[in-house]
Amino acid sequence: MKKITIAIDGFSSCGKSTMAKDLAKEIGYVYVDTGAMYRSVTLYALRHDLFLPDGTIKADQLEEQMGDIQITFRFNQEAGRPDTYLNGELVEQEIRKLEVSAHVSPIAALPFVREAMVRQQQLMGREKGIVMDGRDIGTTVFPDAELKIFVTAGAEVRAQRRFDELRMKGMEADYESILKNVQERDYIDSHREVSPLRKADDAIELDNSYMTVAEQKDWLYKQYLKAAETTA
Repeated sequence: MKKITIAIDGFSSCGKSTMAKDLAKEIGYVYVDTGAMYRSVTLYALRHDLFLPDGTIKADQLEEQMGDIQITFRFNQEAGRPDTYLNGELVEQEIRKLEVSAHVSPIAALPFVREAMVRQQQLMGREKGIVMDGRDIGTTVFPDAELKIFVTAGAEVRAQRRFDELRMKGMEADYESILKNVQERDYIDSHREVSPLRKADDAIELDNSYMTVAEQKDWLYKQYLKAAETTA
């Protein structure tokens, strides 16, 4: 079948990355986690003291240093998924911590950050055969993607999933803090000036609040088959 571009957008912690990774592996496509890219920029900003005590970003300084931020992905054979590297350093665990989660939405709302990341993402998808998830893939990065999915779930459900994921990785987690972070990120992501989170007009919506991972995987694979057959 002819290779297509698959864009999966949705709210934070709604399971879209798991769905995207599983599908890419099953059909032999490249997977790109765009959220990891914004988290990597956030980690860089935290490490270089680019946040004021009140959480304000030193935007001018960050913009000057964007050329020093190199984000790459390398496939982890053991884990069966790509790992994120920031300037050559493996940061997959670091970028998932709550401190990064608490700061990533304001970073992702900066126009110069989004422009830089979107450029990289579009270059990655030039040859098609890619599954990319994020907030603005179907609306901004690949508006002509052959398959667009918009994933949603209740905030409490998403917070519980994030809590369970962190605990499973042996990381500290507090449910109330995670729920607050999820709700704050929903608001910022949906109201930012540049590329706000919204469902593309031609996207298929999936509320996976009460679906198992296996059910989501099966549903997404069927959508892929329909889109690929139509394109062919």
